[in-house]
Amino acid sequence: MATPIKQVPAPKKGKKGGKKPAGLLPKGGPGFTGNLVSTILIFLLLMSVYTFFAENNKAKQEIALSQVANDVKSGLVSEIEVAGNDLTLVYADGSNKTAMKDPDAALPETLAAYGATPDQISKVSIKIASESGFRFWFVTLLPIILPIIFLGVLFFFLIRQVRGAGMQAFTFGQSKARMIDPADTNNRVTFADVAGAKEAKEELVEVVDFLKNPKKFLDIGARIPKGILLMGAPGTGKTLLARAVAGEAGVPFFSISGSEFVEMFVGVGASRVRDLFQLAKRAAPSIIFVDEIDAVGRARGSGVGGGNDEREQTLNQILVEMDGFDPTEKVIVMAATNRPDVLDPALLRPGRFDRRVTIDLPDRKDRLEILTVHARKKPFGPDVSMEVIAERTPGFSGAELYSLMNEAAILAAREDRKEITQYDLIRSIEKVMLGPERKSHLLSKKEKRLTAYHEGGHALVSSILEFADPVHKISIISRGRAGGYTLKLPFEDRKMQSRKEFLDDIASTMGGYAAEELIFGDVTTGPSNDLMVATGLARDMVSRWGMSDAIGPVAYGAERAYSGEPLSQDVSGKIDSEVRRILEDAKMRAHQVLIDNRKALDAIADKLIEIETVEREDFEKLLIANGITPKKKEEEEVSA
Repeated sequence: MATPIKQVPAPKKGKKGGKKPAGLLPKGGPGFTGNLVSTILIFLLLMSVYTFFAENNKAKQEIALSQVANDVKSGLVSEIEVAGNDLTLVYADGSNKTAMKDPDAALPETLAAYGATPDQISKVSIKIASESGFRFWFVTLLPIILPIIFLGVLFFFLIRQVRGAGMQAFTFGQSKARMIDPADTNNRVTFADVAGAKEAKEELVEVVDFLKNPKKFLDIGARIPKGILLMGAPGTGKTLLARAVAGEAGVPFFSISGSEFVEMFVGVGASRVRDLFQLAKRAAPSIIFVDEIDAVGRARGSGVGGGNDEREQTLNQILVEMDGFDPTEKVIVMAATNRPDVLDPALLRPGRFDRRVTIDLPDRKDRLEILTVHARKKPFGPDVSMEVIAERTPGFSGAELYSLMNEAAILAAREDRKEITQYDLIRSIEKVMLGPERKSHLLSKKEKRLTAYHEGGHALVSSILEFADPVHKISIISRGRAGGYTLKLPFEDRKMQSRKEFLDDIASTMGGYAAEELIFGDVTTGPSNDLMVATGLARDMVSRWGMSDAIGPVAYGAERAYSGEPLSQDVSGKIDSEVRRILEDAKMRAHQVLIDNRKALDAIADKLIEIETVEREDFEKLLIANGITPKKKEEEEVSA
């Protein structure tokens, strides 16, 4: 029974198109197996045609030569057509028969030898047919030519396959970048398509100006940065901003992932880097965009990544290419990463990626603008309020807001409605955060009661403690991997968080654990995710943010672990002890809050058992009925 805790200011985990530039490796053909199958099918088709003609030749009834003589003597035959040694007899009744004549004698002589008189023979019209017809040659030569054709086609495909493999070996080091042409309006992105990120867009406006009009910069002796590093949490729009720069400037946009440089063969990545920069120079002015550059740009000599020689050679080639830029080449390199701390210092020095643009998670105003952009082509009902949705999505990235709007449209379409309602948007928030509802996951009466007290414990502790976030919704309906959830959201976006706020957050997270112990005298597996979240937060307080008196203002976080500095057993033991102390204190505080407000806890649990989901308004009424003052926004307090 997971409880979503407000995210600390740490980053949250979060289209191809365009034309391919000249010189890129084309897609491979159908392969040897496909060619072989095609050859066999052609062979079978030719055999079918041959069989058709051959069968037509044998469709007529064939008789003996003596029978032919008897039919001539009887006056039954009206016409005989001679084609070589083949005889075609046309009878008076219109039927046709075939026979073979003696190859060493003329037909009249053969008939006379069988007793036919000259008068009887003269009554029959004898015609000599030419043997050069298409059918004759087709039937005669096809059995010989067909195997030769089959072997020739098969040999041709084999040669082409081998040659294709050889050509692929020669083109293995070519760049695999995708290019978005400025004339491709379907894939063009401008700053108007990027909501929020005002400071980042301001930083990039002069890059657009340089690409459009470099002369005014060069005349005054100014040099535009060669490299621009976009830093930010996943889904904040780094790639979108890079494409918007290219779209605003109207220049080709070469996009590639850092991992596409790295191959198992040493030297391939460096070759692809050279080829990419050559393509960009030929298309200048242009933009090269390397996504997830930390895949190839990690600090050298750190021991992380196995000391891959290929990766280091690729990084060296990128550094050399950026140093080799001429100021008039008008090629700008942009890169994106959510781990700037692991990049090699040589990448970040002046002359390379010397301009770094940080893209933060959107605040409430930015979220409203992003939601408005994603709502352009969607029909909404009159009850929809984007302001409320922006308020209820703190910590959401641009990608998550897009997913939210898309999920709301899917929910409306699934229920055969033509408009998206506010209820669809509210449900989609929870779906993006926690996953879909598991309506088939039915709880027994015992489990339902346990879940109700667990979630009630979270909500009550969070409502009582001064620095905990206010509760917006409680539910005991399973969603994703959670058996129930308590939705806690701050009234305002915060860039920083204090120790008191962290301690109250941990205490409210332990509220479910404390409620199970208090009411049932036992604990279940329900709080497992709560314990993981609380432990991680407490460890960060101790080892990263200096919020422990026992450890002091020292950082032992991920940055130190990455640098390879080991922690002593004494320090590790102290950190573990301090984390345990924080969690124990938080559990004791939550336990005491629940004991002091047992009547309110029972009321919340009973309401959840009755209706399964309690919204903020109903929850605040329960608090007021039990003598607890709900938390309010400053403007709400003033109006009250």
